[in-house]
Amino acid sequence: MTEMVYGTVRSQSGEAVVPRWWRTVDKVALGAIMGLFAIGLLLGLASSPPLATRNGLPPFHYVERQAIFGGMALFVMVALSMCDVRQVRRFGVLLFLVTFAALMFLPFFGTDFGKGATRWYSLGFASVQPSEFLKPAFVVTAAWLLSAAQEINGPPGRLMSFAIAVVTAVFLVLQPDFGQACLILFGWSVMYFVAGAPMLLVIGLAGMIGAGGVVAYNASEHFARRIDGFLTPELDPRTQLGYATNAIREGGFFGVGVGEGQVKWVLPDAHTDFIIAVAAEEYGVMLVLVIIACYAAIVLRSLWRLMRERDPFARLAGTGLALIFAAQAIINMGVAVRMLPAKGMTLPLVSYGGSSLIATGIALGFLLAFTRTRPQGQIADALIQRGR
Repeated sequence: MTEMVYGTVRSQSGEAVVPRWWRTVDKVALGAIMGLFAIGLLLGLASSPPLATRNGLPPFHYVERQAIFGGMALFVMVALSMCDVRQVRRFGVLLFLVTFAALMFLPFFGTDFGKGATRWYSLGFASVQPSEFLKPAFVVTAAWLLSAAQEINGPPGRLMSFAIAVVTAVFLVLQPDFGQACLILFGWSVMYFVAGAPMLLVIGLAGMIGAGGVVAYNASEHFARRIDGFLTPELDPRTQLGYATNAIREGGFFGVGVGEGQVKWVLPDAHTDFIIAVAAEEYGVMLVLVIIACYAAIVLRSLWRLMRERDPFARLAGTGLALIFAAQAIINMGVAVRMLPAKGMTLPLVSYGGSSLIATGIALGFLLAFTRTRPQGQIADALIQRGR
């Protein structure tokens, strides 16, 4: 139908997959992704040796694992970015079915590793967090349903996608994992808005989420404790937030020096949730600004390309993936500077974590596939051709 309305531009026949991928992929976003991964390894060298020492492991144990998982993530990202939109949709829907089933069985077969939330499957040699893989898969599935609803005699995709979002969020809350549940609902709301939802409905959904937060505060001690800690005017310097805030303050513009930081010796999550505190303390605000610039480059470049995308599914899915990626980075850094309540959320591509790295690789692979230059031409050119 799109070709009948707008026309197409003839693609280069006989071109190999890799040259075609390199010609059409967003190289600016790809470079920013590689930069974040390199920064993650650099910060891993600074933050993980103290934890390895405490656990009786070789000093660079976690750095080596991060390099392995990161290499796997980059391989998956590049492979998926070479796929066309239809292949990405099929893989995303299949991944959603698998990860949603894994999420359902978490209360029975999952473990909390002593952190008070059952979010992982322990495999002995590693652990898997299904919610990390669920996010990109959910976005693709919801975008498929929302775009299908725009077709003549299409299914009730908006209602179906909303039901899936609510059910998924409920299972995440039961872990409890309020942060990931909020990201799922945020991603769906963004895509629903882009698909043409009225602003009043979006405001109503935001009100529903706020009401859900009030209920969660009264029903969950875990959630209430984090909110109370965030709202307390006086910050206990012996808490994780206290140590992180002090480290960021001590770093200044250029940091205290490579290897001279102290926060990594006292924070158990210095290599994951509070990796930005290590960056700010040892390398200063300058490195933090570089990290923020890399995230901004990925998100803004992707949204700029998606604005010209004529496939509704690719436009919706790409927008959801880009903004969830941005929201997770903002939440992680916002927690470290005490602008947001503690969420237990990693910094994409930078924090240590096998599930987080590989799931982020999948999400960015989808995003790069959606933002590739495809042989569809400019809308104005196609309209001129039709007028002749």
